[in-house]
Amino acid sequence: MVGGRVTALSVHDVRFPTSLAGHGSDAMHTDPDYSAAYVIIETDAKDGLKGYGITFTLGKGTEVVVCAIKALSHHVLDKDLGDIVRDFRGFYRQLTSDGQLRWIGPEKGVVHLATAAVLNALWDLWAKQEGKPLWKLLVDMDPKQLISCIDFRYITDALTEEEAYEILQKGSIGKKEREEQMLEYGYPAYTTSCAWLGYSDQQLKKLCNEALKEGWTRFKVKVGADLEDDIRRCRVIRDIIGPEKILMVDANQRWDVPEAIEWMLKLAEFKPLWIEEPTSPDDVLGHATISKALAPLGIGVATGEQCQNRVIFKQLLQAEALQFLQIDSCRLGSVNENLSVLLMAKKFQIPVCPHAGGVGLCELVQHLIIFDYISISGSLENRICEYVDHLHEHFKYPVVIKKASYMPPKDAGYSTEMKEESVKKHQFPGGEVWQKLLAAQQN
Repeated sequence: MVGGRVTALSVHDVRFPTSLAGHGSDAMHTDPDYSAAYVIIETDAKDGLKGYGITFTLGKGTEVVVCAIKALSHHVLDKDLGDIVRDFRGFYRQLTSDGQLRWIGPEKGVVHLATAAVLNALWDLWAKQEGKPLWKLLVDMDPKQLISCIDFRYITDALTEEEAYEILQKGSIGKKEREEQMLEYGYPAYTTSCAWLGYSDQQLKKLCNEALKEGWTRFKVKVGADLEDDIRRCRVIRDIIGPEKILMVDANQRWDVPEAIEWMLKLAEFKPLWIEEPTSPDDVLGHATISKALAPLGIGVATGEQCQNRVIFKQLLQAEALQFLQIDSCRLGSVNENLSVLLMAKKFQIPVCPHAGGVGLCELVQHLIIFDYISISGSLENRICEYVDHLHEHFKYPVVIKKASYMPPKDAGYSTEMKEESVKKHQFPGGEVWQKLLAAQQN
């Protein structure tokens, strides 16, 4: 029985100094410190379980997200978990439609990141109380219960509740077999860890060769700062991985629309499967223009890691502006909003290839994509999930990768719980790591 009154909500600013080694660097974000606003929810339930939720950030600004989480906390405190999940749509809308906080959203930016952290913690707690990993909690849900978690406001012109129900009903056919397949083989992944923009050519070569030996066949390269540099780096990687392996490129919003098309015409010789985030994540029609221009070259457009909400995703789908949809477990309003996007992607027949380049994102998004395959898409065609080999050691239930595939988590919850010693050591600014770094900077 799911329940327990929420008695406490705490939040921590946890930062890892990844910028020191160039990890996570791209054309737009040159010095990221992978960070998280980390939420812990406690209840008075006798089981003593806690819910853990994160939202991913790049260092500075995490303190702003922490403030937003605290501002939302009154919606959660003293509420019964059972009441929340029985009307999850209503609770989701309560968070996203706060009469005053909504003004600095709505359903985007800092407030939405904060909403994701809170909801991620609630989903983690729900799954733990049910004794299931989150993906299994979702797979086992009745379609009507799943739909009751989704806010369909603003998207009924693209997906109605009736259509969502029909998709889930059809998805139930063969579900058991697909679940068994996932448990045995896992979900196919690609690596971004070899080719951050701040890495030297020597490091690129070393990491690509190591990844090949480990069985990786799909590689993503950061591009967008300098064309000649991009051509050289893409050639280095293509020469190492060979013509048969899959290559993707990611500009992280660096270009204007005409510039994106011109730049990709020069990179087309390397046969990239997609160009990711070629321009502003809010420019739906710009993405459509780029998609149309690159289609004859066999290059798709991928975007979504900074897509603000289900409404922008709806427009991207309606405008045929992307060929690969990249959900994010923290940018959108947690599982609730991601469910609506997964269902829209199924209706529009666009493959979902989640974003997971950040601390904890691999741990979270693996649940969503495994559920998507088992219960919604039923297909692995053109579907791969991002993987980065950073910071998993700080999580109590880290991802398991075998043969370049995500193996379904077996532990109950959303895999969001961090190790206490890691939180204590990396909490900003008082953690041991940051005390040393700040002292060094002052000296």
